[in-house]
Amino acid sequence: MGVKHGRDYGDILRDLTKAVERIPDSYLFFEMEPDEWQELPRESKLEVWEALAEDLFYALGNEAVIQVGSGVVIYDKDAHRINILVGEEDLESVSLI
Repeated sequence: MGVKHGRDYGDILRDLTKAVERIPDSYLFFEMEPDEWQELPRESKLEVWEALAEDLFYALGNEAVIQVGSGVVIYDKDAHRINILVGEEDLESVSLI
């Protein structure tokens, strides 16, 4: 189903992909081992991050908070944003409108 949005999906996906890339252990979402992740070429990592962003976009329509490695991805319905947090630090926000 996904989250409600007014921006172009491609633009949201691009921004969300860049945001999840900043989570240092985002690969844990796909149950990968650190050594497996380190062996992947940059292009393959970009594909994994984009797949993660797509999965999150649709999953956040049903579950407003999703753990991704050491980060948390939060759908703020009222502010029309997806917030990506690591610890207490606000890493990134992606506007949906």
